[in-house]
Amino acid sequence: MGTAKATLEWHGSTLLRRTAGVLARSVDGPVVVVRAPAQPLPPLPGDVEFVDDPVEGLGPVQGIAAGLAAVGERADAAFVCSTDLPFLHPAYILRVIDLLDGDAVLPYARGHRQPLATAYSTKLAPVLAEMADDRQLKLGQLFERCRTRRTDDAELLADPRLRHLDPDLDSVVNVNEPAEYRAARDRPAPEVVVQRFGALARRGGPAPGAVRAATLGSAAAAVGLELDRHVVAALNGDQITRDPETPLVAGDSVAFLSADAGG
Repeated sequence: MGTAKATLEWHGSTLLRRTAGVLARSVDGPVVVVRAPAQPLPPLPGDVEFVDDPVEGLGPVQGIAAGLAAVGERADAAFVCSTDLPFLHPAYILRVIDLLDGDAVLPYARGHRQPLATAYSTKLAPVLAEMADDRQLKLGQLFERCRTRRTDDAELLADPRLRHLDPDLDSVVNVNEPAEYRAARDRPAPEVVVQRFGALARRGGPAPGAVRAATLGSAAAAVGLELDRHVVAALNGDQITRDPETPLVAGDSVAFLSADAGG
């Protein structure tokens, strides 16, 4: 790629910020970023946790081991993914987690195995750590020694919500080459529905409705608003935030409200 994927620009944010934000929207537990020792990362929300690889350069086997160990006392399972999934959707995350009935799920989606866009039992942390110590660094070796549920496009899309919101399983599209990144970046932003309430509804500016927006900040700008101390947003009726880099996905509804008393 020529530059760190985590820092790649994505509609005014970064790929890592988007991935971490989509995960935070999808799961109840902590979001953990595993990094190389002393690896610089772009800004992330304060509740994101960081874990350093104990040894640099051992790939995803060690990284997954470190991440699962970090959440093992707080969760039975974790969704694990790479940084470079710009179209990752909560519906895909929830579907894969729902399919976990053993130690791991191995999706075969869009013609490829997806070991870096799936769910693992946190009990696999010591197994993966032992593999890393023995320099068994191919994830395929893990699936041969644990209870793995193998799934495919048809089974994934049997979930009606995922079928509606991500029918092509773009959630697993990654960007390994500059051309792939450029092609992904050139795609239209997700379509979301934006509303204004209270005093904001009486303002002038573009009419609310369906807009294309990859982040909360761009959704606000599309209807003539700026996220400041006077404006907050309710995402899908519950999550309250004014972070402009909050990622949006297809199917989202955003309500902007005045944060001032009496607004």
